[in-house]
Amino acid sequence: MPAPRKYLDELRERAVREVRTSGRPVAHVARDLGIHKEALRNWVRQAEADAGERTDRPTTAESEELRQLRRENAELRRANEILKTASVFFAQEIDGPRTRPSR
Repeated sequence: MPAPRKYLDELRERAVREVRTSGRPVAHVARDLGIHKEALRNWVRQAEADAGERTDRPTTAESEELRQLRRENAELRRANEILKTASVFFAQEIDGPRTRPSR
């Protein structure tokens, strides 16, 4: 479960919009709004990536898809291990001690 967010989404959007429209430095906007400047810088970078202005980081949608695929991959690996263990168990049951037919 992800950690709770320190800043509200409305504040994030407002701060990013202010940086992008005003042309003011990130540090000044962050100080005015009481936000850590590196947090705001990351939000602005992510907004730029989501808008297609940056190619050096994945968009929010791509990041979410990657997270979901990693979870699904881990679940499938666990299921595969269970199936492997079960197949070994049942193979041993089938190949268990055999008795010779009496003559």
